[in-house]
Amino acid sequence: MNDLIAAVQAYAPRHANSDGLASTPVPGLRMMYRETPVANMHSVYRPMVCLVLQGAKHMTVGREERVVSSGQAVIVSADMPVVGRIAHASPSEPYVAISVELEMSILRELAAHMGALTPRNSYEVCCLCPEDTEAAVADCLLRLVRLLERPEAIPMLRPGIMRELHYWLLSGPHGCALQSMADPDGHAGRLAEAIAILRAEYRSRIPVERLASAAAMSLSAFHKHFKAMTSLSPGQYQKRLRLVEARRLMHDEGFSASHAAFEVGYESVSQFTREYGRLFQAPPKQDVLRWRRRPILIEAEQTSPESHSLRFASSSNGARV
Repeated sequence: MNDLIAAVQAYAPRHANSDGLASTPVPGLRMMYRETPVANMHSVYRPMVCLVLQGAKHMTVGREERVVSSGQAVIVSADMPVVGRIAHASPSEPYVAISVELEMSILRELAAHMGALTPRNSYEVCCLCPEDTEAAVADCLLRLVRLLERPEAIPMLRPGIMRELHYWLLSGPHGCALQSMADPDGHAGRLAEAIAILRAEYRSRIPVERLASAAAMSLSAFHKHFKAMTSLSPGQYQKRLRLVEARRLMHDEGFSASHAAFEVGYESVSQFTREYGRLFQAPPKQDVLRWRRRPILIEAEQTSPESHSLRFASSSNGARV
């Protein structure tokens, strides 16, 4: 584990944005490096595994909360709106984490070859699943990070390392949750079809009957299992997608609040302002002003002796880790 921490610390600080997030040329591989705590970063995660190597992070999905501490790995089992708060970080012991997006094609192929792992029912599988990190998983991630030194080797060596990583995850403590994700006939696999529609068409009104049909469930079963897996109702999930994207448009692309509201599908600016304020603890204009001042505040924190943004996981900067 020490080698992996050293490798991430050698790369991440030089490539991180103001939030501490560092993308890499290795597809799906991201790092996080922060020397100060930070609160309430809102992101939409794709299914992924995240290792906290140093420090601690508090993660919330709906009503489900987990603290992921140094030496633990957490699986995000579905496309989730996640609120993250880095709880422990300092210049002498920064928060260091690494994440890799899971590839469902690999997961399903390996799960089929490996056979049933006696998973719990899908609705009992948590959407945030922290466990102690196994040495084999950390070794795979170290080899992925080392590919950054030889970028020409990434297309040739990454596929084999990713396949091995998925194998160790499936055969380890996260196996039940991942087996459930990989089962196309299980609740998680069927709900993924509905979630894909919500992500692709979050700006539009989507009849819940269409979502239930995509998941091959009755309306009552769909509501029950969707909320059990995401901790949100379908309507709350879509609202979260809209608000996260609206905040990104205002922070990163300079949209006004009204322009962002209409862009993500709101018909009423006043409704958008109310719901935005409830989620982000500030109305849109105040939140944007606070965000524009944030790099100055971060620099002041880092130099003081006392010492979400918001993106879809498919964007260039990806999900938080």
